Amino acid sequence: MGVLRFLATILCGPMIVIGVVWILQGINLLPGSFMTGDIKWAVAGVALGGAGLALAVWVNRRRGR
Repeated sequence: MGVLRFLATILCGPMIVIGVVWILQGINLLPGSFMTGDIKWAVAGVALGGAGLALAVWVNRRRGR
């Protein structure tokens, strides 16, 4: 199970970073793309970043035995 936890943790980083970029582009703080100023990208960024953060917390929590 350690390998799956490691792979999921590795996947969480890019999910959070991409989510933040989408948020910044959606709220027009990071210009230079077709996503700039389009609020639906900010919403999608919140969803992706939140999913990445939730996955990171879920796979790395301690299991009581």
